[in-house]
Amino acid sequence: MLDVKLLRNNIDYVYNILKKRNFDLNINLIKKLEKKRKNLQIKMEFLQVKRNQISKILSQKNNNNIVKLKKKVINYNNKISKYKITLDSVKKDINIIYSMIPNLPLEDVPIGQNSSENKEIGKWGNIKQYNFLVRDHLELGILNKGIDIESAVNLSGSKFIILKGLIAYLHRILIQFMLDIHINRHGYKEIYVPYIVKKKNLYGTGQLPKFNKDLFQIKNFKNKNKCEYFLIPTAEVPLTNLLNNKIVEEKILPLKLVAHSTCFRSEVGSYGQNDKGLIRTHQFDKVELVQLVKPENSIKTLEEITQHAEKILQLLNLPYRKMLLCTGDMSFSSSKTYDLEVWFPSKNKYYEISSCSNMWDFQSRRIKARYRKIKNNEINFIHTLNGSGLAVGRTLAAIMENYQLEDGTIIIPKILQSYMKGITHIK
Repeated sequence: MLDVKLLRNNIDYVYNILKKRNFDLNINLIKKLEKKRKNLQIKMEFLQVKRNQISKILSQKNNNNIVKLKKKVINYNNKISKYKITLDSVKKDINIIYSMIPNLPLEDVPIGQNSSENKEIGKWGNIKQYNFLVRDHLELGILNKGIDIESAVNLSGSKFIILKGLIAYLHRILIQFMLDIHINRHGYKEIYVPYIVKKKNLYGTGQLPKFNKDLFQIKNFKNKNKCEYFLIPTAEVPLTNLLNNKIVEEKILPLKLVAHSTCFRSEVGSYGQNDKGLIRTHQFDKVELVQLVKPENSIKTLEEITQHAEKILQLLNLPYRKMLLCTGDMSFSSSKTYDLEVWFPSKNKYYEISSCSNMWDFQSRRIKARYRKIKNNEINFIHTLNGSGLAVGRTLAAIMENYQLEDGTIIIPKILQSYMKGITHIK
């Protein structure tokens, strides 16, 4: 959530910045509601002062007008209660509007409408030229008896997948490999998180209320109309919310956390409907990086967390490109985002495999994550950052396609062969 003081005192500035994100802020409605809120608060405070003055007189001994004064106190209390009901309703309306306002982009974020206006920062690796007709990862998986779509559909429906044998083994090894690199080389602390979270936690990281349809909800068995729990769309949600409503000491920052988790997304709408296999599924695995830092360090931390995700691709020798997302393509909570896109030869294009974002103090304001400065005990909001390090299914798919041979054999990347007890090929 944006700073409420900023919204109240500089609403026109916020409006102009959000236009870069193609977000039309209804400033007239906000000004109207804020004026009403302020007037109600002034009236309430005036009545409270009057009531307190009379209460003070009542506390004095030998008061001959006690009955009359008590009636005045009751009258003031009734009026205050009525104003409070109206004020609470106005505040609720304001909070709903504020909760739907996205984060402000940083100055160096390119202005654009959609992904076509993202800025390419650079490319890494060599795209291999094949002298045979390349297969996509789904065909390779079926050929090697490692992917079973039919059984997955029978079990759970479309956009689920079953992995078998050495391909399932490679998928598991990738998780271990990613965790080892981030923990041992990059200094992250491993966390195991629940896959079910409360509604308030998804609000805190910005998935709710705007993206309710993208989530899998869990109905309360006692009250089927009430939904208080959700399956996580990313481990970012539980990791960031570890500091929900907490004040930590400055000396423990930065907090560098990594978690492997299964993630669940409903993938509603037409976006990605043609992406088959491991590219876009309802259930997938991801290794997530989260850093919780002091405000003055968040800009350089975004570069660091992105480099950590890049390192995995480099060690696997997978060609990729780094993209700076434009204002129209960033996520709701992000102030700046880099996407890493890995090369898929069967599609002759790059696909996103990691998204690394600086959320500034947007999430920490929603979850009240703060830290106490050593110098003066001042309490400030933490800056939160996250990145995929990496999406496991897409990494597996990219390896299968980039390391394929003409007969459908898949070479295991050298760095993973020791993890797989010396296995060098899947065929």
